[in-house]
Amino acid sequence: MIKEKLSLVPNLPGCYLMKNYDGVIIYVGKAKKLKNRLSSYFRGKHTGKTAKLVSEIVDFEYMVVGSETEAFILEINLIKKYDPKYNILLRDDKSYPYIELSTEGIPKLSVVRNIHRKKRNREHLYGPYPNVTAARNTVNLLNRMYPLRKCSTYAKKPCLYFHIKQCLGYCTNQINPDYIHQMVIDIIRFLKGDHSLITKKIEEEMYLESSKMHYEKAKELKELLDYIKITLTRQKVEIGDTVDRDVWGYFQEKGYLSLQVFFIRGGKILERHSKIFPYVDEIEEEMSMYIAKFYEKNVIPPKEILVPEILDTELLSEYLKISVKAPQRGEKKRIIEMVSENAKIGLEEQFELINKDEERTVLANEELAKILNLKKLDRIEIFDNSNLFGTFNVSGMVVFKNGRPSKNDYRKFKISVDKNDDYGTMREVMYRRYFRVLKDNLEKPDLIIVDGGIGQMHVAREVLNSLNMNIMVVGLKKDDKHSTSQLLAFDPIEQIEIDKKSNLFYYLERMQDEVHNFTIHYHQQLRSKGSLESVLDMVEGIGSKRKKELLKKYKTITKLKTLSQEELSTILPPTVAQNLFQFLKEYNET
Repeated sequence: MIKEKLSLVPNLPGCYLMKNYDGVIIYVGKAKKLKNRLSSYFRGKHTGKTAKLVSEIVDFEYMVVGSETEAFILEINLIKKYDPKYNILLRDDKSYPYIELSTEGIPKLSVVRNIHRKKRNREHLYGPYPNVTAARNTVNLLNRMYPLRKCSTYAKKPCLYFHIKQCLGYCTNQINPDYIHQMVIDIIRFLKGDHSLITKKIEEEMYLESSKMHYEKAKELKELLDYIKITLTRQKVEIGDTVDRDVWGYFQEKGYLSLQVFFIRGGKILERHSKIFPYVDEIEEEMSMYIAKFYEKNVIPPKEILVPEILDTELLSEYLKISVKAPQRGEKKRIIEMVSENAKIGLEEQFELINKDEERTVLANEELAKILNLKKLDRIEIFDNSNLFGTFNVSGMVVFKNGRPSKNDYRKFKISVDKNDDYGTMREVMYRRYFRVLKDNLEKPDLIIVDGGIGQMHVAREVLNSLNMNIMVVGLKKDDKHSTSQLLAFDPIEQIEIDKKSNLFYYLERMQDEVHNFTIHYHQQLRSKGSLESVLDMVEGIGSKRKKELLKKYKTITKLKTLSQEELSTILPPTVAQNLFQFLKEYNET
């Protein structure tokens, strides 16, 4: 089927969509010549992620467009729409803080992360900064040196900042606009990398305080001066200008692509960003897509971007609407080589850690799929139940995608009936979850794990059968030490031994711990909201009269917990005191 379709593909620019046997789109790519690019997947030998991708391809679609730029834009939109598992997505990439200088009316500084808000003027954003602490320290420094507005809303009288001379009292005083304008110019110069004005200002103030024999004050100013020289004076780059630019470099080896970008602002290296990932497509395609998505999400594009020669600069310039260049000689070329060398060092340093992480997650997930004879194991949903003597009955569901937890997909279930019935709880949560999956056409899991034995597996399977859903259900059996010992699977059910030193065992244990902790935390949240009155209702021997007396005297569960059994016996019959003490002990431990 694939060979027949390939013979019909034209050699024109466009996008292609790879599908697995479920018809799910697992990869989106673009090409100048579709036929050549698509054919390359199905001939020759592949390694790494490309080999894994090809092994899952059952079908493909393609779309022809008028130019490579159109193909690039279409590719980005298709990735957003389908979220294919083999495409690079910036899910775990950090976002960088910026400093915003509000110049409307009275100037004010603040640290921001959301750079895409409609009301935000990008011309007044400065950065990116390495972290929030660095950005806040810079804001605090400028607030100390200049009497900027500090408050969010105007008060009716000057606040403390006015009295310590760190604000001009804009709420009650008329300030000369020329003074404010000059102050804004000075601050902008500083934020763009020129620290000379503030350095000179601090030095003059330091010598003045020293001449007055205010040595503690002079020492404080000296420390501030050192902070600027050490922390804010960054590595200077000899390019011959102060144009804001980003410089990209790369290194690839053993199926991994290492990318680095240096943020150069005001002629100095402000910060750098790195990313290492297994690649599927051609290096230039992977890198171009990463750069396009990077500026869409994380960072404001500078005036100029420098990239290696392998990239299509016209394509990136047209998409990003800024100047993208690939210098072939001179200082700019040398800086790209320096960034690429850093990318190489980064990959060499991280390679062993990346390999171990891959073994613990992706490869362990593949081993589980092999043991269970599953063609595909992209999504696992794991369930656990928790209650206290049949009360505060809850269940939790956690999701692992491609070997890693997907916290946005976690779900909590408050069970409708408060009684100690694990099978009833499992029946309710299974029905609620998978009726909703059918009703709202949500993504179905490839595997369901119940943190229990054969009985809970049977209940889960019954519910799925009633909904006509064919999803494998397995259980995790524990030994006498409450440690996972066997995997329960298939029909009839088989007990599969798992090597306790294997990555698969640690993978299953990690999923089990994750769902248990998630469910217990939810259980504790509900319990913390419960009143002492509801707790006393659960203790045998405490009627309305005794409950009323205990509520009047102790008011909270915390106070009641401080009493020993002997102390409780002074206010309750011995048997009732023992019941209450034991209940509170269990309540505290679960």
